Amino acid sequence: MKRSILVLALFFSFSSLFAQTGEWVELFNGKNLDGWKLSENPTSFQVEDGVIKVAGPRAHAFYVGEVGNSEFKNFELIVELKTMPKANSGIFIHTEYQENGWPNRGYEIQVNQSHSDWRKTGSVYSFQDVRETFVEDGEWYTEHVIVQGDQITVKVNGQVINEYDESEVREGDLGSKKLSSGTIALQAHDPESVIYYRSVKIKLLE
Repeated sequence: MKRSILVLALFFSFSSLFAQTGEWVELFNGKNLDGWKLSENPTSFQVEDGVIKVAGPRAHAFYVGEVGNSEFKNFELIVELKTMPKANSGIFIHTEYQENGWPNRGYEIQVNQSHSDWRKTGSVYSFQDVRETFVEDGEWYTEHVIVQGDQITVKVNGQVINEYDESEVREGDLGSKKLSSGTIALQAHDPESVIYYRSVKIKLLE
């Protein structure tokens, strides 16, 4: 009997995973941060009026929910967000929960229109950076990240602004990184940075 229950549990687990492949799934429920694990300064993340408000000292919100068992390899991620003046944030990919500091594992896709850091929105931070800005603070926009094999493509409002091929470049100012698999994380950078995230959708790819 116990073996039958275990087999059924595994079946439904795998069925859930495969059913999500090729479908867009929302990771933020619009009500609270269930499914997310917050590091060092959890009050930097609050849900207000159905939107994640990021404001406060350094912290990261790591997705630890059921979608894909929060372990993503090839995927598309579309985030709807808005930055306020001088705000800095980031979207980490292929990362894992870390209680303190900047995540050591995974690449950061930059979120920054007017912060003093010259690396702007769409940068694969320190590995292939973008100097131009494509949106203004105070406006909602989409940042679309596609990870397939050894390539990362970043789109802003549907426009491709960065294509990074890991097979050609492996070293950055932060050392070496390598695509593997992992979860995603949203960043609170500093107390003066205010950012709003209203949707975090993922589509798992084969």
